[in-house]
Amino acid sequence: MPKPLSESDRQKFLADKRIAVLSVTADNGRPPASFPIWYDYEPGGQIRVNTSDSRRKARLIREAGTVTLVVQREEQPYQYVIVEGTVVDTAVPAPIEVREAIAIRYLGEEAGRAFVGGFDNADQVVFTIRPDRWSSADFSE
Repeated sequence: MPKPLSESDRQKFLADKRIAVLSVTADNGRPPASFPIWYDYEPGGQIRVNTSDSRRKARLIREAGTVTLVVQREEQPYQYVIVEGTVVDTAVPAPIEVREAIAIRYLGEEAGRAFVGGFDNADQVVFTIRPDRWSSADFSE
């Protein structure tokens, strides 16, 4: 039977480098939209995600003002953290240092900077999300 992660384990788990799935309310009667996404998080802080401002994802996040972020460990022992949060800041154009921090987290210094350099900065947005509710499970026992 799974048990919830402790608060400190939950914070550390979310801070580890993992791909998240972000879900947001959709429009036109469609089910919630879900997108794999890179993110930035420091224990006790807020979550930051970056995307192109012209994408449907950005529009839906802006309109809803709330999101769910699911982060999981896909190998045993299985674990996951779910965060429901409120968008507390929207930065357009996205600050280059934030975009680079997110990309470097996943790709390393050189490849992260090169990745960010391949996009038009004017079309980038960073959403800052305040975690409001948490859910987690740890299947290690």
